[in-house]
Amino acid sequence: MVINRSRLFQLFKYTVYALLTVNVYLFFSEEWAASAFRFSNGITLSEIIEGFTASIDTAAWVVLLLMFELETYVLDDEHFTRRVTWTLHGFRAICYTFIVYSFYGYLSSLLFFSGAAVLPNITDLCALVDGTWAYAVDYDEYETLSAANCAAMSSANSFVHFPGMSTAVDPVGYRDIIGLAWVDVINSAVWLLVVIVLEIDVRLQERDKLRGIALRLSNISKYILYSILLLAAIYWGIKGDFVDFWDAFLWLVAFVLIELNVFEWRQESEERLNMSTDSTV
Repeated sequence: MVINRSRLFQLFKYTVYALLTVNVYLFFSEEWAASAFRFSNGITLSEIIEGFTASIDTAAWVVLLLMFELETYVLDDEHFTRRVTWTLHGFRAICYTFIVYSFYGYLSSLLFFSGAAVLPNITDLCALVDGTWAYAVDYDEYETLSAANCAAMSSANSFVHFPGMSTAVDPVGYRDIIGLAWVDVINSAVWLLVVIVLEIDVRLQERDKLRGIALRLSNISKYILYSILLLAAIYWGIKGDFVDFWDAFLWLVAFVLIELNVFEWRQESEERLNMSTDSTV
């Protein structure tokens, strides 16, 4: 049996895209469960971005990824009519709106968690067991305190609580939550820079100008940006949960695949240019 490497590669690529789509559901499930604690009195329209930042962000990125896939691989150059071009740009503009909005959501969450205050006169977590208090097991993961689980949650003798929430966490757990909140903000900002560079790449490639110093500057900037994203993924793998790490890893793979699309597109353009040059000699 002969294995078609090209088809195998495409199968791998679209499997990665499908797994990223599944992550939208996974993040929504986590945030839906967390919203019951963080927004116990109900969530308002203006608070949706704070409560479901990762879900909205991931969904917007999946659509944006598909737009890049269409432009850099699926559609040939002759398919880029004015209508197709404006449609792709329109969808991407909508995605960028939600992505920037999500950055605001991550920043808002960081500010929210940074507003935690010390719980006075509480030296034993079990003193909070009354059916209303919960413990912050992780970033956006809470568990209602009970007589059966309070002693196992933490043996610390001081705790903080988040504003407007009956939720406590010990100092070590709080530092981890703040660290994860900061990584969310940094990761979101860096990804925005990645797509800005990629947008410039695509626009230059459309004009056959992605070469020389422009190409070198693009490669250097993306090397730095992807390195930061890899460090964020490693941090999530150590401090966060598996879904955060898995999602970060898949996004790195997905955009490496888009980069390969752009590379192949550039190679094809150079081959056409060389053939055109040879035919005129």
